[in-house]
Order: sequence, then C-alpha cells, then structure tokens
Amino acid sequence: MSAARAGRADEVFGALSDSRRRELAALLGERGSATATELARELPISRQAVQKHLAALSEAGLVASAREGREVRYRLTPAPMTEAVAWMSQVGGRWDERLRQLRDQVSEARTPPRA
Repeated sequence: MSAARAGRADEVFGALSDSRRRELAALLGERGSATATELARELPISRQAVQKHLAALSEAGLVASAREGREVRYRLTPAPMTEAVAWMSQVGGRWDERLRQLRDQVSEARTPPRA
C-alpha cells in the first residue's frame, strides 16, 4: 500500500476510532442526510459536540456538507472507507495465508510416518 493510501486509511481509522463518530456515521448512513440539530436530538450530546465530531469525520473525507437555506445538511461519503477496507483486506489476506501454513504444519506433524 502506498504511503498516500496508508495516510488516507489512517485518517479514516482515526476518525472512526471514536464511538460517537461511528454512531454519527451510522445515523447518516440510515437517514441519507441530516442537520447537526437533527442528529443531536438522537444522541445524549450537544449540537456543538455533534458539529465537532462531524468536522472530524469531514476532515477524513467521510462526511460532506451542503447548505440548504439556513441549514447545513450532512451526508455520509463512504468512498474513503475503501482505503481502510483495502488495508484490512491486505492484512487479512496475509493472516489467512499464515494460518493456512500453520494448519498445514500442524496437520503434517500429526500425520504418522508411513512404514
């Protein structure tokens, strides 16, 4: 994975390391879009705290905002998660291969020698 791709994955993992941000991302995924006020009504935190978390998600590219009249609506932009998923797949693939090799070694060790 290139340094740039790894950096983007780091931003995504950093943004999603907070449970409130994951909760906000899930809410936006369910609703399609929402204002900070609408999101704050569903969480036990203030609108200002919601905006702070939305800003962190936005910095990672996970949330986009658009002004509609006097309101700012936020929507999930899941494309940056692709980098994080690619990293997890790459690491998971390596572990799958290592586990396969270990299973083969254990199987060989248990097999009695042929006479």
